[in-house]
Amino acid sequence: MRNSSLIYCKSIRNNSIIFLILISFTSKLFCQNHTIMTPFEKNNNQTATYEEVIDFYKDLAKKHKKWVSVKKAGMTDSGFPLHEVVISVDGYFDPAKARKNNQTILFVNNGIHPDEPEGIDATMMLFRDYLEDEKLFESLKGLVIVSIPVYNIDGCLRRNSYSRANQVGPESYGFRGNDRNLDLNRDFVKCDSRNARSFNQLFCNWLPDFFVDNHTSNGADYQYTMTLIATQHNKLSPQLGDFLQNKCLPFLYKNMEQKGWEMIPYVDTEGETPDSGIIGFCDYPRYSTGYAATHNVIGFMPETHMLKPFKDRLASTYEFLKTVINFLQTDGKNIAKIKQDADEAVSKQSKFVLDWKMNPDKYEMIQFKGYAAKHKPSEVSGLPRLYYDRNEPFTKEIKYWNEFEPALEIEKPKAYIIPQAYDNVIDRLKWNGVKVNQLRQNIELEVEKYRIIDFKTTSNAYEGHYLHSKVQVEKIIEKTKFRKGDFVIIPNQVANQYIVETLEPQAPDSYFAWNFFDGILMQKEGYSAYVFEDLAAKFLDENPEIRKQLNVKKKEDEKFAASAEAQLNWVYKKSPYYEPTHLIYPVGRHLKDDKLPISK
Repeated sequence: MRNSSLIYCKSIRNNSIIFLILISFTSKLFCQNHTIMTPFEKNNNQTATYEEVIDFYKDLAKKHKKWVSVKKAGMTDSGFPLHEVVISVDGYFDPAKARKNNQTILFVNNGIHPDEPEGIDATMMLFRDYLEDEKLFESLKGLVIVSIPVYNIDGCLRRNSYSRANQVGPESYGFRGNDRNLDLNRDFVKCDSRNARSFNQLFCNWLPDFFVDNHTSNGADYQYTMTLIATQHNKLSPQLGDFLQNKCLPFLYKNMEQKGWEMIPYVDTEGETPDSGIIGFCDYPRYSTGYAATHNVIGFMPETHMLKPFKDRLASTYEFLKTVINFLQTDGKNIAKIKQDADEAVSKQSKFVLDWKMNPDKYEMIQFKGYAAKHKPSEVSGLPRLYYDRNEPFTKEIKYWNEFEPALEIEKPKAYIIPQAYDNVIDRLKWNGVKVNQLRQNIELEVEKYRIIDFKTTSNAYEGHYLHSKVQVEKIIEKTKFRKGDFVIIPNQVANQYIVETLEPQAPDSYFAWNFFDGILMQKEGYSAYVFEDLAAKFLDENPEIRKQLNVKKKEDEKFAASAEAQLNWVYKKSPYYEPTHLIYPVGRHLKDDKLPISK
């Protein structure tokens, strides 16, 4: 495999200088003698087991205890604890102290999908190399690196050789799902898993400047080993979005190419094949980079290509992490100040975008190195099937759509008031650093609420839920009695984006979308038609305006006019007999400037 991969690398790069760099790096990666070795360095088609990973970091911390911290950071569904590994050559292992001393914080997550294991092994080797090489060690001054060695421990323990059917190596690896069969890269908001609950708290404890979540792709075939998803820049505050687009990404792409690992944006195609164009990834908060964006953190999802040899995928991941570190020590030195400004701006921001849409008219032309896509008869079905001919590589200009525009915006309220019955919502807000107050007394307030008038729901379970989408609401002003102990969220916080995207029901990853408020969707009371007929007639006699509306609707809607059941139910919903909680989203939006009696 090693010889064939070198021939492969040479054929796709066609550049002797880059090829020599690649050989030099690969040789160094495989042949260096280290006091602590990874399983990969003994067999370059192996990835470490969970036990080997934790033992490696414990040995590293024992050898370099002055600069390395390894500790437990919450529980996972596997019954094993999540681990937090921190490297700081300046000795700052506490987030508050690190911030106070102007440290830049990089957070690296590995093994969210343990069948995509490159990040697990690359980070092990990276940490060791930076600690053992004097020049690399010096470059870490002013930087704190926080890493989760294996996030999905559950899946890592379910080791196999077959679940990743489209992937070349390693010989064995973990499984994508965790012990509840959840994809943890869909769980950052709903937090069904203990893994996500621990992650939320650890991430928000550090609130890093940069976030990297290592992955391997599926999809089309092409010449690149590394593709990259960056936080959708339009979703970030203007300061961070501009910094990402004009400073960070050009640096990363240029430096990775110089190292022999030319990158391309993640290949999500417009049509069947990449030459139809690439669409930017609109990362909702359920995904790692979208979740990071709700906390004003620039995130990256490096996606190595599944059809490249494991050692090449690992090498490119290793170099990507080094490139990120290099950026943070050069062009990225002012990222902490930019993020601080963004945090302050978001805390004062009044309007927030809940959903986005791609602008089909705005795109750039980028150079793409692919393979000719062809069709031939399938040996399984006999029907035409797609394949990529590696004997016909090409380089051509293709469209890249990466400009998104607001599809839905809202004005934040003065406060959100959440009944204390929804403690599962409050828990998640607290895990994300949201400041939560409580009412000191019973109070009746005039607040804005939403009536849910329409929504779509998945027909099959999606990550343990029946996800709602395309939610439409009607605003109503309603006097509501709130109780002592009900929760009050004032959106004047750094976490404002997270608050709004979870508490506004129309947002794609709101708590409403993830079924936290489904109790309001079902009526608890009804009526017997033969009894309610008399009550309905009396109600219409006492409310002639309602009778007038009924007659108008009958004239305008023939189907309605022909249905006694529909008309009776229409009257029921207009009457005081209809329960006031049905389809009323229970989170109140307080719009007035008057102070609420809240705890401090």
